[in-house]
Amino acid sequence: MSIRAAERPTKRVPREVANRLAATVETVLIIIGFAGMLFLLPRLDWGDGSIRYHQLRALLDQGTVPEGKYSMVGPLFSAPLWLIGEIGGAPDWWTLRYNLFLLVSGVVFVWFALRDLLPRPLLRRFILLLIFASMFAHHQLGYNGEMFTAILVLSGSVALVAGRTWPGWLTVAIGVANTPATLPALIMMVAKWVWDVRRLRWVLVVLTAVGLVMAEAWLRRGSPLATGYEGDDRGNRTIMPYSGLPGFSYPIFFGVLSLILSFGKGLLFFAPGLFLPVRQRLRDLAAGRQLYDLWLAFVIGLLLLYAMYWSWSGSSFWGPRYLLFAAVPAAFVLAVRSHRPADSAGADLVTVLALGLSIWVGLNGAVFGDVDVPKVCWPDGAGQYEAPICFYTPEFSALWYPFVAGGKPLSTGQWIYLTYGLAVGVYLLAGPLLRLVGHLRTWAGFATARIRAVHW
Repeated sequence: MSIRAAERPTKRVPREVANRLAATVETVLIIIGFAGMLFLLPRLDWGDGSIRYHQLRALLDQGTVPEGKYSMVGPLFSAPLWLIGEIGGAPDWWTLRYNLFLLVSGVVFVWFALRDLLPRPLLRRFILLLIFASMFAHHQLGYNGEMFTAILVLSGSVALVAGRTWPGWLTVAIGVANTPATLPALIMMVAKWVWDVRRLRWVLVVLTAVGLVMAEAWLRRGSPLATGYEGDDRGNRTIMPYSGLPGFSYPIFFGVLSLILSFGKGLLFFAPGLFLPVRQRLRDLAAGRQLYDLWLAFVIGLLLLYAMYWSWSGSSFWGPRYLLFAAVPAAFVLAVRSHRPADSAGADLVTVLALGLSIWVGLNGAVFGDVDVPKVCWPDGAGQYEAPICFYTPEFSALWYPFVAGGKPLSTGQWIYLTYGLAVGVYLLAGPLLRLVGHLRTWAGFATARIRAVHW
């Protein structure tokens, strides 16, 4: 090489230009991803979601106030979509995409509320993970109530940290009223907030949520204490020793173990980021640290409560149904660890493994779901889903069953979304993988130098 060539300066892309390019690419990925969810993926119209939808139709069509056990707080907010569909002649199409519109609204609010409180690249990565690499990807397909509660608690907690305290807590209370069983989780979150701000008045938030729950019960069932679960609310008796019992009868020890470690329902597999350390990387991000603590408090409340519920598993629903909100702190942890890597190959390896599994969780939930698993778990059609084989055996987990059985036939739209989701997954994995490769190259160079230095 000539001296002149060696002295020629290397062309580098300015950091500002690279940041703008990354922002554009990630924004486009998010928008196309939402469009794919809206137009390419089929909707799920069965189970509790179907019941809630028919209750809403009865209310809007006939003026009949439903007396069922499922809350109408969330479905009432979807009434505008139903009316739009009525005008256009497709109420089902619009209303059954309600959870997707909730997810879009929540993501938009989170962005505008936090864009000046957290680094924007971190925030965009967090949003990408929520959409493509979390349990939200499956829940947006149906009309179940967990999405409404999760999005309102997410949005409300973000509003708190952004300085909108009373509107934030009111939003959280409405979300909790939609799922009264999340009241213990609200108590945990409020307790953390009271401890931080040293103001007992925020206990009123819990009373507000309780008041909303009781008001709905009074209007629909004639008594503020009527929950709708007073009947014989229990599952079938199976080989599992605590099956067939009503209410919150499941031993909490076994419930917690199952909700964390079981292959078919465990958070370790469906939200692996939840179990990775991140606090040190948040030490100079006050808003991020505060949000993470509030979210974690809410998840702990959910876990302890639902561990005692007779249907802790969510039955045939894909994954840990009632713990959807755990996907929020899990995605945030992975976003932080990707954006702020530690100088350690071991830490990067753990991040890559958890990130890869989370990407598969999102793709599996959106494209494959749990359609084929009940065929194995309900071989006689009698609804005996509570068999241990479906909760604890990895081959019958919704995450791995497509590899065992070859998967169900996919529509063209599902293939397109799967291909696109894989491309987004590669983008999300690129940074952590390149850092890991860099660590390995450094190790290899160090080992080679040591070998060469030895006087054979």
